[in-house]
Amino acid sequence: MSPTFSQGILFTIICEAYLQDRLINLLQIVGVSGYTIIPAQGSGSHGSRMGDVAGYNTNIEVKTIVTPEKSDQLLDELNHFETNHALIAFRNTVEGLFA
Repeated sequence: MSPTFSQGILFTIICEAYLQDRLINLLQIVGVSGYTIIPAQGSGSHGSRMGDVAGYNTNIEVKTIVTPEKSDQLLDELNHFETNHALIAFRNTVEGLFA
């Protein structure tokens, strides 16, 4: 018997670590049941983020799996975040073993 897979939207946000508390608050307001936050390094239009000094010039990556409706709500709310902070958000349809 093969397992039954669930479908959802993998929602990913990469942003300045400074925004972590605001993002967690937003996830709670939207009703996200869980999320993962990991440190992120890289370079882009806002410059390099090497994370070599804790709390300064550092990025985080936030991942959660949500419904399409919650994904739309997150994108809408993220449009209201200050534009002077480095932030990118994207979503992908996924299937797997999650509830």
